[in-house]
Amino acid sequence: MANKKKALKGYIQTPTATILLVVVFGLGFLAGVSFAVYKTGPQTGSISQPRVQNESNRMIAKFEDEVKQNPANTAAWIQLGHLYFDSDAFAQAINAYEKALQLDPNNPDIMTDLGIMYRRNGEAEKAVAIFSRVIAIAPKHENARFNKGIVLLNDLQDREGALAAWEGLLAVNPLAMAPNGQSVDELVEHYKEHLNE
Repeated sequence: MANKKKALKGYIQTPTATILLVVVFGLGFLAGVSFAVYKTGPQTGSISQPRVQNESNRMIAKFEDEVKQNPANTAAWIQLGHLYFDSDAFAQAINAYEKALQLDPNNPDIMTDLGIMYRRNGEAEKAVAIFSRVIAIAPKHENARFNKGIVLLNDLQDREGALAAWEGLLAVNPLAMAPNGQSVDELVEHYKEHLNE
């Protein structure tokens, strides 16, 4: 039984796999709804936001039930955290990620997601502390390094700290890119040029 839990935990634990699973499920759901709309004619209308929201609520309820029945199910806590994350339910995501980290204390991906939720919840100092902890246990964790810089720059107005975080990222990966496609080295150069503004 322990091996089965480990295999399941390892499979669902990575945010990329979880996101991919949710995307594939969502695309299948949307394709099915689109096909039904096409087959039943124009009188049925288009896919509505409430349908998508209802599916999200159903998935949240499913995982809430799972963690009530099996509070030691790390994978379920993580998935619940991801669902809350995607729903912008910051406090609930924080709670779910913290429960997951009680069971798997040094999971850098979940810690990083927790840091992002702290930032969105207006708790910038906690976010930076979490990102720093991730970097201490997983020095090559690029997402934590990038997000630490974002919070330092935008939330705490610590431009020098942000530059240090991003320079640390460039030391790990000289080709690192920001989510918007801009290279991190260009970002660093931009803020160095405007350091005193």
